[in-house]
Amino acid sequence: MARRLLILLGVFFLFSLSAKAQGVDLFGGYSYERLDSSPGRNLNGLEITAQYKMRSWLGVAADFDSHFGLPSEADARTLHFMVGPQLSFPARISPFVHALVGVGHLSLNGTRSTSVAGAIGAGIDMHIAPFVSWRIVQGDVILTHYSGAMQHDPRVSTGTVFRF
Repeated sequence: MARRLLILLGVFFLFSLSAKAQGVDLFGGYSYERLDSSPGRNLNGLEITAQYKMRSWLGVAADFDSHFGLPSEADARTLHFMVGPQLSFPARISPFVHALVGVGHLSLNGTRSTSVAGAIGAGIDMHIAPFVSWRIVQGDVILTHYSGAMQHDPRVSTGTVFRF
């Protein structure tokens, strides 16, 4: 009985050690995207990212963004959902890089198109409170293939990161 209890406590201890490296980061904020169309469009929107950290420096990020044009311009909207690895360098000021892949949807002047989407980017987070950071800047290149043409749309975001 005592041996089983020790084994159970040992397994519990090992799982609690691995849980220390794990955590979830939630980001939400403003996002700007330059739509590579003819003519090009400036789109404003929001970005939400959840990252599961397997280690303090390695995580898997799920990114959702939505951008839209101004009411005075012709209709333009984009939606992207992408996932992929994110490498972070934990510190008070923490840079990160990621490579994401998923799906994108474009609505432009009444025409709709869906495509495989990818993003390559980097950013900088600054720790401001025990569970809160400010994403000073995140820059990405969004790669899509809408309506038979390749697009390389730059995206810049800023906002708040909650760390659990």
